[in-house]
Amino acid sequence: MQRVHLTPHDIRWAGNFALEASIVVNTLGDLLVAIHHIGSTAIPGICAKPIIDILAVVSDLSMLDAKSPELEAMGYEAMGEFGIPGRRYFRKNDPAGNRTHQIHAFQAGSPQIERHLAFRDFMRANPECAIRYDALKQRLAELYPTDIASYTDGKDEFMKEMDARAAAWRSGTGFV
Repeated sequence: MQRVHLTPHDIRWAGNFALEASIVVNTLGDLLVAIHHIGSTAIPGICAKPIIDILAVVSDLSMLDAKSPELEAMGYEAMGEFGIPGRRYFRKNDPAGNRTHQIHAFQAGSPQIERHLAFRDFMRANPECAIRYDALKQRLAELYPTDIASYTDGKDEFMKEMDARAAAWRSGTGFV
């Protein structure tokens, strides 16, 4: 049973990302086009599950697949697309079995890259939306402390609204 465990924002998350990103950069080398800190741990001031989400932009997914054993040697488990077409998902746990890092890898040009970055940047630039997101997450964690699927499903409508607003904001057309 996986518990929904949220913690207040921790300024060390940025450094944790930087450290892990350097390891990923060294492992993937020229295959890596860009690497970004995404997810709630990348949004100052909001609570998060203390898992560092890494967005890896690669030049070729099949070449990334061939490098999966190298990521596995670093402690990552390769999960394939894991529900999102065109993604390669890798997860890493600490020795106690607690998730610490996740890599969401997409080939350069995937619209998923812009979606993730627009959401993160929109939340950083619009604290009132980040506060709403924080409150929703805390409420859902209280409602579903041992049901990660219901917790995630409960965020779905909000996430779709924020994705649309973030895309409009990013394109300069304003809020929808």
